[in-house]
Amino acid sequence: MMTTHASIRGQQRGVPPLVLDLLMRFGCREHDHRGGEVVYFDRNSKKHIRSYVGGVMGKLSEYLDSYAVLVDGQVVTVGARYRRVNRQ
Repeated sequence: MMTTHASIRGQQRGVPPLVLDLLMRFGCREHDHRGGEVVYFDRNSKKHIRSYVGGVMGKLSEYLDSYAVLVDGQVVTVGARYRRVNRQ
């Protein structure tokens, strides 16, 4: 489930629905310490995606810095990471 804000941000930031689906299936999940959960692609999830999609991986590589923020299981925003995930 996506909020209206998340769907607008996905379009503005160029994150296709396929990438969002891959995030939900294979993404690494971490709490953001603000009541939400950040889902992003780490090394392990990229390995799973490579075996899932095969030769299409090259075309998806530009989207592998994408992330989504979930609150209560609902996607509230999506975007692209420009820095590493800060683990505390």
